Amino acid sequence: MVVFAGQGDARRSMALLWRTGEPDAVRPGPKPGLSVDAIVDAAIAVADREGMAALSMRKVGQRLGRTGMALYTYVPSKGELVDLMYDRALGELPAGYDTSAGWRAAVSSWAERTLACYLRHPWVPQVSRARPVLGPNEFAVLESVVAILRETGLRPGRLRGVVSLLFDFVRGAATSVAESRLAPSATGVSDEEWWQARSSLLEEVAPGFAARFPMVTWVESEDDPSAAAAEGSSSGRPPGEAFTVGLSVLLDGVEAAVLAGR
Repeated sequence: MVVFAGQGDARRSMALLWRTGEPDAVRPGPKPGLSVDAIVDAAIAVADREGMAALSMRKVGQRLGRTGMALYTYVPSKGELVDLMYDRALGELPAGYDTSAGWRAAVSSWAERTLACYLRHPWVPQVSRARPVLGPNEFAVLESVVAILRETGLRPGRLRGVVSLLFDFVRGAATSVAESRLAPSATGVSDEEWWQARSSLLEEVAPGFAARFPMVTWVESEDDPSAAAAEGSSSGRPPGEAFTVGLSVLLDGVEAAVLAGR
């Protein structure tokens, strides 16, 4: 599913993100037992455990031992809550990276840490970047990667494209891994069972597969000739392999642009 940020009240959402004014409810009498931070933490726990589709003010309230209605004094709606959750999750990432080994090593560290964050919170990549949250932690993540890449000497317009590509790559990789992890529980069938059932039928239903799809056969059997084309997919590869290879090729391209003085 895709979730668009910024669907709540703009002024209230931005005030909560940046903690301006009075983010927590202020009422006469005893100090309230809830806070914006507690609600956001509970919401993240719900989304981590059950997915973004299951997120609701009622479920967050239940986790806190309150009704869903009790939360609205602190967070006006689910729209503002999603913004706060997203920005809070990104706050787990470092504010800066060591560039003593060069920009390439630092970008690799940034990408690996960002991927790990996305995998801890698989719902984060579901929040579309088409409309950014504009929170402090989101800006901090952007600041950190731009600070690394500025050392390449690329002009701002070119660098913006590189940054966008890096985010798209890491988010795409995280989505693929998260879906692969979810598939067995969602379908009741393990990856191994699923592939065995289908790969064993491939030659039967598609005789001459290798001759029909020679490039697929070649790329899939390069590392393991016995695998051949019956697998017809990169399913057997460890999920980290595609990320490592893809990131390396992407950074090769950035390095080529730097050397070309673009």
